[in-house]
Amino acid sequence: MTAASPVRLRADARRNRGKIISTAVAAFAEDGPNLPMEEIARLAGVGVGTLYRHFPDRQSLVLAVVEDSLAAMLARAHTAVEVGPRAWDALIAVLGGSPELRFALRTPSLFQPAITEAIRTDPRVGRIRHELIALIEELVEAAKREGTLRTDVGAGDVTHLFAVLLHESHRMPGEVADRVYERAREIVLDGLRARPGGLPGRALTVLDLTAD
Repeated sequence: MTAASPVRLRADARRNRGKIISTAVAAFAEDGPNLPMEEIARLAGVGVGTLYRHFPDRQSLVLAVVEDSLAAMLARAHTAVEVGPRAWDALIAVLGGSPELRFALRTPSLFQPAITEAIRTDPRVGRIRHELIALIEELVEAAKREGTLRTDVGAGDVTHLFAVLLHESHRMPGEVADRVYERAREIVLDGLRARPGGLPGRALTVLDLTAD
């Protein structure tokens, strides 16, 4: 039997790591932070030994998930800046409710204080977070200069509004959460725009918020 080449092994390892991380994001969001590592391995389609070779404990897995989520947000932000003609469009693309953003914002409520503190003090996570915040601040100022964003708000105002939207809508059932977030986002954007637009879909009733 011919041994696998080092390049092939590295490629397989990267694929396995990616599968584990993407599975962990969904699993933590759906089933909570205490899902057994063995179950995460099963859902990812890898062996338990493979999971522990990449992530020897839960904290190392959570740190990798947060780091990858923030890195994906940063990559999306740079792409939006390159593609979008307006800073406003790029800003909305960055803060538009991606799975990575939802996970990152929910992290403090998902995990024990020790893991949350490890995330807060991790230098790699901190570097990506600071770079992402700096880019958002640049987009906010650029959007104000181009006349699409009101001039009396800052990056803190904008990011806090989206954080509240994502955090609160996630407490609701899936389809309801999506509808609530979509409409609430447009309400917030109308408050931030220089010229407001229209809301999508029909008006929500209180019953819509409590429907299963």
